Amino acid sequence: MRTIRAIAGARSLYPRAVLLNTKSYFSAARSASVSIPGVNATVVKRTYFPFYFSLGSRSYTSRPGYPREGNVEMEEIEHRIVNVNGINMHVAEKGKGPVILFLHGFPELWYSWRHQITAFASLGYQAVAPDLRGYGDTDAPDAASSYTVLNVVGDLVALLDVVAPEQDKVFVVGHDWGALIAWWLCLFRPDRVKALVNMSVVFSPRNPKRKPLESLRAFYGDDYYICRFQAPGEIEAEFAELGFERVLKGFLTYRNPGPLLLPEGKYFGQPDTPISLPPNWLSEEDVKYYISQYEKKGFTGGLNYYRNIDLNWELTAPWTGSQVKVPVKFIVGDQDLTYNAPGTKVYLQKGGLKRDVPFLEQVVVMEGVAHFLHEEKPDEINKHIHDFFQKF
Repeated sequence: MRTIRAIAGARSLYPRAVLLNTKSYFSAARSASVSIPGVNATVVKRTYFPFYFSLGSRSYTSRPGYPREGNVEMEEIEHRIVNVNGINMHVAEKGKGPVILFLHGFPELWYSWRHQITAFASLGYQAVAPDLRGYGDTDAPDAASSYTVLNVVGDLVALLDVVAPEQDKVFVVGHDWGALIAWWLCLFRPDRVKALVNMSVVFSPRNPKRKPLESLRAFYGDDYYICRFQAPGEIEAEFAELGFERVLKGFLTYRNPGPLLLPEGKYFGQPDTPISLPPNWLSEEDVKYYISQYEKKGFTGGLNYYRNIDLNWELTAPWTGSQVKVPVKFIVGDQDLTYNAPGTKVYLQKGGLKRDVPFLEQVVVMEGVAHFLHEEKPDEINKHIHDFFQKF
């Protein structure tokens, strides 16, 4: 039935001639892939999908207060506030059918999934993209300790009870911090997850011998961005001096595959040097929406996730050695700083991720793509997600 709905949705947006040629696009995509030893993995090289799955990839509309793109007539994305786990959470959603829960990272919002929400609603899914706690129109508790993995996963389990009360399991897609949260959701509550597509951040098994922040500081130094985020108020003050626009543009356009270092007063270029936006996927209007949201609460909520890295390590001690036992597809760009972090490629290629995630079905490395791959290449990402989820 889901396939029938998908075809019907596609027919409403595409000429018949395009649908007749869909098979040839899939064949071309397969022929452009090569395998990685150790898992059913794929490296995608210059694969193009100019028609199929561009449905909605640039489309989103909203009620007043949420963004609208250009003069294109767009279907409505619904926005609501729900009470979950003691906080009010803003949720963007569209469609009917099996739920796909989209989890954003830093410094993103629900908005980073704008290209996926309409696409999957058109294919017969219910796309649900919350602002995680501390972000956007969701509550931001004052205490940094309120942003642990247990708090955030608790939010999501409660959210699923609201948005999918009749679905025992849902699909999940995560990116950046959203990927970390998705790994933990699957680790803690595999009974709630049908399948997972995770992007950029690999599963990191707990090392019982050493706290993570200690390891990061020893390896990268005090200027490493995660280390710089630790002292409450310090980095916020520097960001305030730079201004929301420059900070957000700096993060969202970062393409250096090396480690992100933020020496005081020397990051994101000179203050008077403009930061150019990639013309094909990030517009000034996009940045304006991010700015409008961060002006409400600042960066503290998102930064508090980083400030709980060691506390998360303590709280998750009972799961030392546990495996993630849900079906998984992992996608990363070869220009992503996470993919180029020491040990990551070996972990992916030599079977480490498959060992820790035994139901891992595929690893996809996208050539020439950086960290924000679902915004940079939405059509390809939509296809990868749909190809995987339609199996279940």
